[in-house]
Amino acid sequence: MITPAVLFMLILLGIGLIAKNQSLIIAVVFLLLLKWTGLGDRAFPLLQQKGIHIGVTIITIAVLVPIVTGEIGFKQLIEATRSSYAWVALGAGIFVAVIAASGVELLQNDPHITTALVFGTILAVALFNGVAVGPLIGAGIAYMAMRIVSYISSLGG
Repeated sequence: MITPAVLFMLILLGIGLIAKNQSLIIAVVFLLLLKWTGLGDRAFPLLQQKGIHIGVTIITIAVLVPIVTGEIGFKQLIEATRSSYAWVALGAGIFVAVIAASGVELLQNDPHITTALVFGTILAVALFNGVAVGPLIGAGIAYMAMRIVSYISSLGG
């Protein structure tokens, strides 16, 4: 039986195929298989609750691989400090990580914002060849923007 949820997922699968976005295709097929095999009842709550943390852990592992394989070491780190671009990258990494930390809380506590961020990420992945880290960074940026608007509003009286 094709429910609205399954229809939505099939449309996303079609978008993924048209856009040739392997990540979206794999994610949709994986989730549909969980649903159709009956494993979704147990897996979906876990994925929804812990998925972001699991994903961040996997990304962190991927980023650390060049260090553990010896491709990047202290020598490369010291050489990088001589480049202005490396300092920009360092600052950007710190900035994004701090923003994302606020985004995690927002994603967990506000379903309305989560829906908009997830849909925006799906569109970016499907249509613009984006990467699905968007909800976390997007939530952090949204959180910052909300705080700025709140602060400015409080100044007006």
